[in-house]
Amino acid sequence: MLAISALGWLAADPERLERFVAVSGLDLGDLRRAASEPGFAAGVLDYICSDEPTLLALAEHANLRPEEVAGAQMLLSGPPVD
Repeated sequence: MLAISALGWLAADPERLERFVAVSGLDLGDLRRAASEPGFAAGVLDYICSDEPTLLALAEHANLRPEEVAGAQMLLSGPPVD
């Protein structure tokens, strides 16, 4: 649920959404299709956790601690690959 909420939060701000789309390599037309793909939710949280100001802004918006967002990202992404 957090990843879906985070995507909505990104989409609510055109500047944030543009940056997410640019970094992800998607275009706006592909976003809806991509959102239904396995791993997309983890990718959204990966993106958010990769930028501290974005992480802090989302955590404040969602009334969560940044560690909670990072914990959700780790759960969705799985263990690190060595």
